[in-house]
Amino acid sequence: MPRRVLGIVDTDSFAKWGAHLLSASPVEWELDIATVATPVSASRAQLASAFRGVDERLAASVRTLPATRSVDDVVERIRLDPPDAVLVATLGPVAELLIDEIHRRVTPRPVLITGLPGISYPAKWKGLFLRARADLFVLHSRREVREYTALAEDGGVVPHYGLATLPFIDGERDRAGRDAPAAPAALLRDSVVFAAQPSVPAAREDRERIVGWLAATATAHPDWRVVIKTRAVRGEQQTHHETFPYAELLPADAPANLVVETGPMSQHLDRALALVTVSSTALIEAIGRGIPGLALTDFGVSRSMINEVFVGSGLDGTSADLVAGRFPTVDSGWLDDNYFHPASSDDWAARAARLFELRDRGELPRRAVVRQSRGGALRRAWERKIALGANDRSGLGRIALAIGTPIRGTKRLTRRVLRALRGAQPSTPQS
Repeated sequence: MPRRVLGIVDTDSFAKWGAHLLSASPVEWELDIATVATPVSASRAQLASAFRGVDERLAASVRTLPATRSVDDVVERIRLDPPDAVLVATLGPVAELLIDEIHRRVTPRPVLITGLPGISYPAKWKGLFLRARADLFVLHSRREVREYTALAEDGGVVPHYGLATLPFIDGERDRAGRDAPAAPAALLRDSVVFAAQPSVPAAREDRERIVGWLAATATAHPDWRVVIKTRAVRGEQQTHHETFPYAELLPADAPANLVVETGPMSQHLDRALALVTVSSTALIEAIGRGIPGLALTDFGVSRSMINEVFVGSGLDGTSADLVAGRFPTVDSGWLDDNYFHPASSDDWAARAARLFELRDRGELPRRAVVRQSRGGALRRAWERKIALGANDRSGLGRIALAIGTPIRGTKRLTRRVLRALRGAQPSTPQS
């Protein structure tokens, strides 16, 4: 029997992930998509890029790009005509809000599916607990499933994970044959593409260093196009805030073959002879096409750099490798545990099918609330206001913001003072 599934998206990266995950769903599912209004909702241009190449089942939904709706409008649509499942593909606070509202207002409620786009290693508690009431949490590698399962068990959350291949890593290839990266297509390959990220690295001086390395690469290799591929133009929002856009850091005397461009990553990879990044998921896309890559380690390897996952991949290197044009290929031993497991290991759709059956019988379990915040309705109004910003126009939200902002400021100041005091304490001599 056909299953109706609605995807709800907000930012550029979640829109791309959500639409392409649905495109990889069983062919008998009937698909639709909605964009929810938040402070960081994707622009029409970003949506057009994110939805490029989606399955024909979504074509009608995205042909004119879905109009952005309020959370209340989206939940009311679900209440009046509940689909079998809702894919909540949004930032964490918005996901928590949507999942809570559907639990409260929709009967019988749909199966709630959620997840994270791109690289989700190492596992993060906040990413888990904000989505803990969903019925199925989609991850993209065996390693991620292990890490999040352990994190859930440690935190008292019942694990609820499904495995899916990252839906956009190898769009040109037959899913049934996805056991190893494909060889590059015989196309013009004249570009070294740097996949920029809005928040990694965050400091201006570090981003200026990257621009300097790319300029040096362009100068050393005048027959290459060196492309700084960004995800937004001025004024567009992104999943993570970007304080120092690369386009504004480009020096006036930059080489002519160093350019800043936006657009779908897939189009840039069509011309890429190598993909360079600090930790972008675009490197996974490049691996999927057999394109050499470089994960820069000049800023260290750490959770904050989101690059621990590339340890052991054989792709780590430095700015010296970039300028010299040394771009390695992936170590085959790294692949199976990290995003390139066989397609036959994907189980998220099968898990969803079992949840559909439970819903049909009225036996869908009610997952417990993980966040145990005090404050009742006022606290919920505060969390809603933080998630939606100016898109929440409720009177209670304004009251909650007025009360909660100074409280949050005081808590943050207290934590900073305590950290400073701990840092100032003399260390105990070692015996």
